[in-house]
Amino acid sequence: MLFMDIDIVEYKYEGVSGRYVTTVDLERFYLGLSDLFEICVEGRSVENRDVKSVRVGSGDKKIFMWSQMHGNESTTTKAVLDLLLFLDSGNEMANSFLNAFTLLIIPIVNPDGAFAYTRVNANGVDLNRDAVDLSQPESKILRRVFDEFCPDFAFNLHDQRTIFGVGDKECAASLSFLSPSFDMDRSVNVTRERAMKLIVGIYDALRNHLPNGMARFDDGFNLNCVGDYFQYRGVPTILFEAGHYKGDYLRETVRGFVFRALISALSELEADRYIDNIVDKYFLLPENNKSYVDVILRKVLEPFSGVFWSVSLQYEEVLFNDRILFLPIITEISKKESKFAHVCVNTELKFIVQVSDLNRLIGEKAFEIIDFGSITVNDLLKKQ
Repeated sequence: MLFMDIDIVEYKYEGVSGRYVTTVDLERFYLGLSDLFEICVEGRSVENRDVKSVRVGSGDKKIFMWSQMHGNESTTTKAVLDLLLFLDSGNEMANSFLNAFTLLIIPIVNPDGAFAYTRVNANGVDLNRDAVDLSQPESKILRRVFDEFCPDFAFNLHDQRTIFGVGDKECAASLSFLSPSFDMDRSVNVTRERAMKLIVGIYDALRNHLPNGMARFDDGFNLNCVGDYFQYRGVPTILFEAGHYKGDYLRETVRGFVFRALISALSELEADRYIDNIVDKYFLLPENNKSYVDVILRKVLEPFSGVFWSVSLQYEEVLFNDRILFLPIITEISKKESKFAHVCVNTELKFIVQVSDLNRLIGEKAFEIIDFGSITVNDLLKKQ
């Protein structure tokens, strides 16, 4: 069976959807797994929540994955649950993976951040800037598990913002990858090259599913970033970044792309096919570019002057009653659009406040400043 033939809907865990994913969701998921899986409490977070790992497989090739070290980046966690469901399915390819690999996965590294829907942990620390300092209990857990497991490959799973596009194209970066640097010169050694070759294999496998939607993440070096540090330690490491796809603010479509990317990575590794991939193709992947805003309102009237303006909006994600609300915030008011937008509104709207300088409205909530008529936030979110 080829991984392209896998029906991703069949292995989608329906118990988790949307953007808010916590360890409560994981506990429900774990109850349904077979005894093939070993669930282990690796330690506790600042607020005393369990940080758990999942181990499965009996193969010689050891793969270490971790997700949601930034608590508000949950898409890859959903894809990991789908991957585990697939591995528990009895599928021929799944069984082959279990024989080839030993997988060790920490689905949520930052449970406090997941609960509060924040990038940082409960102490306000970005765990992805703590790889050397190890100032936080979650960072220490991640490092200890890595050291004890001694993986052959590491997958660092994240979400990226909707601002990223694919190079200079009017295409959202739905998936981005990186083989992190291990030094300031961004040198390429055997370790980094292996990760690059695997990314090439993933890209080749997914390009028909996601044409023009994949990019290469910036490779600036910071040893306190976990991926950079593990690469520095000699373990080939890949950063997976789940981004935006048209109309997919809940990131359920991108969840499927991440699932396919993980399956394709394992398929490449199982047969060592990636070894023959050409490194130069990695550098042909367009780089991420901060080229998008969420919404552009193309005709907003300033009624006192009679002038129409273009207004750019970016969503602020807010946790409310265990749901994520998307609040559109004004980021730019101009005569000429400077970025692409995931949604463009051509309907004539108008400002409902009067100020001497429109730039004073930057950072304000759009629905308090502009009369949207019958248009709602949900209309904007669903528009493609």
